[in-house]
Amino acid sequence: MRIAVDAMGGDYAPREVVAGAAAAARDLQGFDRLILVGDEQAVRGELQRHGPVSPRIEIRHAAEVVGMDETPALAIRRKKDSSIGRAVDLVKQGEADAVVSAGNTGAVVVAATLKLRTLEGVERPAIAAVLPTQRHPLVLLDAGATIDCTPLHLAQFAVMGSVYSRVILGRPEPAVGLLSIGGEDIKGNETTKETFKLLSEAPLKFAGNVEGHDLFEGHTDVVVCDGFVGNIVLKTSESVAHAISHWMKQELTSNPVRMLGSALLYGAFRTMKRRMDPEMYGGAPLLGVNGVCIITHGASSSRAIFHAIRVASESVHQQIGGLIAGELARGGLKR
Repeated sequence: MRIAVDAMGGDYAPREVVAGAAAAARDLQGFDRLILVGDEQAVRGELQRHGPVSPRIEIRHAAEVVGMDETPALAIRRKKDSSIGRAVDLVKQGEADAVVSAGNTGAVVVAATLKLRTLEGVERPAIAAVLPTQRHPLVLLDAGATIDCTPLHLAQFAVMGSVYSRVILGRPEPAVGLLSIGGEDIKGNETTKETFKLLSEAPLKFAGNVEGHDLFEGHTDVVVCDGFVGNIVLKTSESVAHAISHWMKQELTSNPVRMLGSALLYGAFRTMKRRMDPEMYGGAPLLGVNGVCIITHGASSSRAIFHAIRVASESVHQQIGGLIAGELARGGLKR
């Protein structure tokens, strides 16, 4: 198995991307080779900081980089030699089995959709973000790939998320919820009402409508919404988490007594931080495309890249694309 890694994507590339890839080549099994795509001189220079270059790592030169602020479709069309485009090309050409990128999310989605196409019967791809809850990880999709959705799109997302939750996150029978403004089946707009009907007949464990305050209680394993709403939910959740962390640090260091108390609770704080750490989940897969594509946060550290490579490897081994196509066909949800 070969995994292509966009070495130039992200706020801290190539340093953090290469560091994560070097660690994965050293410590992870399950793949034969990592192909780092980007400026060869810069990538090789970063690799040398980590000792002798692993025989499991290969470098492919790409002269261009898609910036985080560039228009995705325009950048992919104009920058034929971008690291994102070349990395996806390797999957398209069969030289790699998966691609990992911390670059411009929109550009990754565009490149993967145009070059790899969607799985047979899939209308639109979806970004599946994994969020921590009180009980177990939650798959939220779509988190930004498809802004305007039809009921069929959302029903297909539900199947995709259910497969991912079961195969990668280990949930034996994932409960799927539909994000709406009320728990009753009559609540929501026309799209969610029609989606509710489709999901009620789909081959999955449908838990009905869920509201925003239900997300982190852990009663569902998968929550479905359009990419517009999902992206807002994801970024709002990240902002709230950062704000709470800031407030806690501010209050716990405000006087000596509180500092002493925080020292006594150090172990509990470490455990809570670990449970809330999104980097442990290996980024967000772009589900529904004809190949494994893992998108990580632009500010990803080497640790996030390491786990993204791990999840990419697991997804290929589990043949997640074939499982999704099979479930959609079985449920009559193909276009």
